[in-house]
Amino acid sequence: MKIEAKQHSIIIGKNSIRSLKSETKKLCPKCKKIYLVTDKNIPRGFIGKIKSNLRGYKIYVSKITPSEKIKNIKTVEHFLNKLLSLNFNRSDLVIGVGGGIIGDISGFISSVFKRGINFINIPTTLLAQVDSCIGGKTGVNSKFGKNLIGSFYQPRLVILDVQILKSLPRRELICGYAEILKHALIRDEKFFNFLKANTNKILKLETKKLIESIRKSVLIKLKFTERDFKEKKLRMKLNFGHTFAHALEAKNKYSNKLNHGEAVLLGMLIATKISVLCKVCSKEIYEELIKIYKKLSINYLFNYLSLKEISSSIKFMKNDKKNNDEKINLILLRKVGSASNPGAFKFSEDKLKSLIRRMF
Repeated sequence: MKIEAKQHSIIIGKNSIRSLKSETKKLCPKCKKIYLVTDKNIPRGFIGKIKSNLRGYKIYVSKITPSEKIKNIKTVEHFLNKLLSLNFNRSDLVIGVGGGIIGDISGFISSVFKRGINFINIPTTLLAQVDSCIGGKTGVNSKFGKNLIGSFYQPRLVILDVQILKSLPRRELICGYAEILKHALIRDEKFFNFLKANTNKILKLETKKLIESIRKSVLIKLKFTERDFKEKKLRMKLNFGHTFAHALEAKNKYSNKLNHGEAVLLGMLIATKISVLCKVCSKEIYEELIKIYKKLSINYLFNYLSLKEISSSIKFMKNDKKNNDEKINLILLRKVGSASNPGAFKFSEDKLKSLIRRMF
């Protein structure tokens, strides 16, 4: 299955990695060298398939152990120096193979190397396949917060191979499901009902249901990113749940005890509860969300839903990229399939703390 976006193509399917050779020849006809940035945890067999599909090119491979702590300018500089020392030029190619962190780093490297080198993204986690690989956001963290240094840069091609997802633990699949659920909540009630009926089948990687959930999620995100590529307004709706999520991650020092997708699940729950308290949406929607969360068996996450934990994370929200003034900008839920307009709900720190106290 191939989706033609405005600036690139997205290929979705089982063993879709087989299309890499023909697509590379078509998209990068002058390419001679390829730099592969990948995750040490990717199965050897999958990397072997990629390399066998790229015979005839000079291939360099760098394997890293991804974490939010290494997603920084120092890592970017290391890779840029590698590319320069190997005499890469803009007609050559960088390929990112891994989760969202690999995609963020390799995409940002590609955007700034000689003002732009060819880039192909092969995300290997469900979270990356349905979210971070779509929309052209790249970047790294700073001591002031997550993804504050970056650029908008589209890959030439995105390959979503569902076969690689079989190597993932359930926890990682739940992280991806979080973003799929978010897309349904803010845009498509019919898709939300599909997810309610098929949550377990998706998490068990039943091919047809899985591919359909990825396809629909990708199309929803494209509707936002293609109309507002540089996140001036409309695209900000995609940040539903993320203001709290990023703050919780920062507060917990980007520990792997709380993964990004897990933080998004918590953030959406908090944002929905605030939507209810502000009389923006009905209590029934919050209860529907709780029912889905029970299917996910994520009770271990609820330790982060304490008054102290959430209140102490608010200070990290002040550096959020979506804030244009002193107030904290939240995307709230109006109903299933409809989120508030960006800028419609801005809260002072004191007001937000007051709402959070009311939650408990």
